[in-house]
Amino acid sequence: MLNFFKSSPPAYDNLTPAQFAEALRQPGAVLLDVRRPDEFAGGHLPGAINIDVTAPDFAQRVAALDKTQPTYVYCRSGARSAKAAGQLSQAGFTSVANMLGGVLDWSEPLER
Repeated sequence: MLNFFKSSPPAYDNLTPAQFAEALRQPGAVLLDVRRPDEFAGGHLPGAINIDVTAPDFAQRVAALDKTQPTYVYCRSGARSAKAAGQLSQAGFTSVANMLGGVLDWSEPLER
């Protein structure tokens, strides 16, 4: 009965920006920026796909991605990407990671 009050661990990994950068080097990695399009246009990680987690069609758009590929998610600070990572895990994505701190903590150059 005590386990009822314990929250289960997330079904995705939380990675520091350094761990995230290292993980992105593996072949087939999908990089997902879940910020608004205007934020994405202001600068994003190289190779990122932009799908806004707050958009009404978010679930529909991510359903088109390959659920078997490792998927790496980020946003501005890590909050929206954590939400998105949880949704991806629930949707059946097998390997999902969230970047802690988002682009605010990213030290490498962004693409525009």
